[in-house]
Amino acid sequence: MNAANPLNLTLTKKTHSCIRLEKDGRTLVIDPGGFSEEDAALGADAMLVTHEHADHFDEGRLRAGLEANPAAEVWTLRSVAEQLSAAFPGRVHTVGHGDTFSAAGFDVQVHGELHAVIHPDIPQITNIGFLVDGSLFHPGDALTVPDHPVDTLMLPVMAPWNKISEVIDYVREVKPRRAIDIHDALLTDLARPIYDRQIGSLGGADHGRLTPGDSTGL
Repeated sequence: MNAANPLNLTLTKKTHSCIRLEKDGRTLVIDPGGFSEEDAALGADAMLVTHEHADHFDEGRLRAGLEANPAAEVWTLRSVAEQLSAAFPGRVHTVGHGDTFSAAGFDVQVHGELHAVIHPDIPQITNIGFLVDGSLFHPGDALTVPDHPVDTLMLPVMAPWNKISEVIDYVREVKPRRAIDIHDALLTDLARPIYDRQIGSLGGADHGRLTPGDSTGL
């Protein structure tokens, strides 16, 4: 995907729900989990984690990022912060719905409180989404609609907790200029054209996906 880059912000897709954002020589990584590349957090100046599930939070990957860059910091919810804060005092910050902060030069707003329902018999855990520079929204594992316009929506397309009609309706409700797939590691190549066609034709936004390692300007 090629696009103009008025925010001087570059998005690089990593495997599953992990993304890297670069601006002015600084890097922000969201959700370097167990399905993402082992070096997904290396080189990060700031890391954000939406929730504790292993496909979004891998302690080893975060520790590697924090150890590689002594100035790097993490912003996340309490359940994740508690697993890291003792080893990295002053560098792991607990945030929740409604909080705003600056991370490595990126302005971040926090939206959302709960993970989507997987099944009524499975307790809901906490989950937060991050709106970066008032432009890009990463919801984690929820269909959170932020009370702020969204230009680029990172769209969880395939998970145990969603179906494609909900994904399409989520795009319609958020009304982004474009939606880019995340949470797609379990989606087979056979299914991708079906998802592309249905989300693209029914969602009401420019819809696309990036192969892990590919980048686009925001």
